Formats: sequence, structure tokens, C-alpha cells
Amino acid sequence: MDVTASARGSLYAEMGRRVPEVMIDRDAWVREMMRWHFSEETGAQFWLRRRRALGFDPIADVDGLEDMRLFGLFDKSALRTVPVGDLVPRGFADRPRRVFETGGTSGPPCRVVDVTKGVYDVALYHAMLEARGLAAGNLLAMTPSGPHAYGTFVGRLADAWRGNVCAIDFDPRWVKRLLATGESSDPYIEHLLEQTRVLLHTQQPALLFTTSRLLMALVATLPEPLAAYGVRAVCSGGTSCSPEEERYLRENFLQDIVWIDTYGNTLMGHALQADAWAGAPHRAYYLPPPHAHIRVVDPRRWTEALPYGQRGQVLLITLHRDLFIPNLLERDSAVRVGPHPWFPFDGVAEVGPVHHENGHVEGVY
Repeated sequence: MDVTASARGSLYAEMGRRVPEVMIDRDAWVREMMRWHFSEETGAQFWLRRRRALGFDPIADVDGLEDMRLFGLFDKSALRTVPVGDLVPRGFADRPRRVFETGGTSGPPCRVVDVTKGVYDVALYHAMLEARGLAAGNLLAMTPSGPHAYGTFVGRLADAWRGNVCAIDFDPRWVKRLLATGESSDPYIEHLLEQTRVLLHTQQPALLFTTSRLLMALVATLPEPLAAYGVRAVCSGGTSCSPEEERYLRENFLQDIVWIDTYGNTLMGHALQADAWAGAPHRAYYLPPPHAHIRVVDPRRWTEALPYGQRGQVLLITLHRDLFIPNLLERDSAVRVGPHPWFPFDGVAEVGPVHHENGHVEGVY
């Protein structure tokens, strides 16, 4: 079987082959997740304790995705202090798990438990790389390490084809600390760049994983384009570059390099960038259901999605067995876009911070 050809012809079908739950009806999956998260046998203590105060019965009253509004908006501050043991579903009590933390951009970090979510994220991303002929070779992870999910994701991805991962030591919270005290983040960023340059020179990685901000800083310090170091593709996350910045990078530093961007975070996973096609906006991203759903809303009327082409705030619904988050208003704004030939569901484009008009970009993101 020519996986590359089949995936490029129908990437979504290939994703469904690898993660069969992707093909389950969205409303049927919602009902299954209500039974899982709110049953005494399988639910986590965090949600079982909250069930009593909801004012409705999630198992009896939530019949589909539209009924998720019954939960109201989710306050993620609860994930900052809850004992992580309370987040482990009883149905996964005998399963290995990882505890990941968010970057803490909007306050103390939130914690989540990963049993299956990370495996699914890798499987979907792996299918996307194969569709582009890039699922091979060694990787360089210029990504957050420690409690952050990004570094673990890159390692698991390399495991999919027995690749090697070289990683840098990267604590994004230190950059935030420097900025909060009025100090420059330049010395720490140079620390990250120095580690990366050594690995580029000595290891010749095929894939480079990093953030868009660090990519811009890195290429400006290299004596040669990235392709000269063996890099075939850059996989970036974090705040997206503007169209002008993207054009500058492509024309000056990324010749003969495939650039794959994603939109996501620890709570969401990876919304995958779709290949350009006629009529598509700049960099559209798609998050495969039924495990998660992105909506673009007016936060004052968050229960209704905005029309196509309109900008609003991102609303996230996460429905994994190991992570249930209803109606989380993200700190990002985006434009709602329609389905893509690869992804038969809505996506988002032109993603940026809600208050990005002030020109502020947080640290290395």
C-alpha cells in the first residue's frame, strides 16, 4: 500500500484508519463521553464531585454536541490546584499516564493527565507527515521541555518511525519571568539558539520542531539556509507569523524547506495546517473531531458560532477519555473558515492573541 498516495488522496480517511474514533458520529461520541466521565465506575473524581453541583444530569440530559452549552463556560483555574490523582479517570486506574502542565501564560500553570490523548495526537500528526512524504529521519526538538507536552510529543512522533531525537534544555517560564520583571529575554533566547546551532551542525536533523518566534530568531543567526544542515521540514507551533513574516522567511531562509505550522496547546492538541488550495485563507487549521471541537464565537454570546469569514474568540470543547473540558474560551482570536478537501469540518485561520493589535508577543511564543 502506498501510504503517501492514499493519505494525500484522503488524509482524513487515513487518520480514521489509525484512530477509528475519529469517524464516530459527534453526538454519539458526546453521549459516550458523558457516560464515561460521569459514571462512578469510570469517571475521574474531579468531575464526579462536580456533577452534584451542575443542576442537570450529564448522562440523561446531554444528547449531543449542542447540549454541551448546559455546562456553561469552564473556569480552567480549577486545573491549577486540583490534585492530579483526582484527574485520573477510574476507568484508567491501571493504565500508565503522564502529567503535563500548560505554559502558564495567563496565570499559574494548569495540569492535565495524559493516558491516550498524546497517542492520538501523534497518530494524526504522523499521518499528516506521511501525506507530505516527511515521516522519516532524525528530529531536533527546539521545544519546551520538563512538564510541557510538546517535547514528549516530538519524542513519541520519532518513535513512530524509530527516529532519533536531539533536544535542547528549554524552560519557557524563565522567559516570562524575565519579561515580568522588565528584563530582556535576549540572553535566554541566545542560550536556546546556541544549543540548537550545535545540534544543527553536528546532527543534521531531517525535521526541526520549534515555535515561530524562535524560528525567526534562529535563521537570522545561521550562516547558511536551514536546508544546508540537512533539514527537510520545519514544524512550528505557538503564535503564527504574519503573512509578511512568513514571506520573508520563505524567500530568505527556508528555500527547499517544507514549513508545517500547527495551532494548539496542551489542552487542545494539534489543529493541523491544511495545504493551500483555491479560495483558502492564509494558514487554515483543522482540529479533527470528535475528540475536540473549535468554535469561533462572540464571547458575549458564546453559545452561537459566528458566520464564516468573521473573526471572534476561540471556544474549545475537549472530549477525550482522559481529558474533558467543556466550553473553554481560549485567549486566541481567529476567523471561522469552512471545510477543506482534506478535512470535512470547519477550521480556523489568521489565529492570534485576542489583544494582538498592541503588537505584544509573549516571550519565545
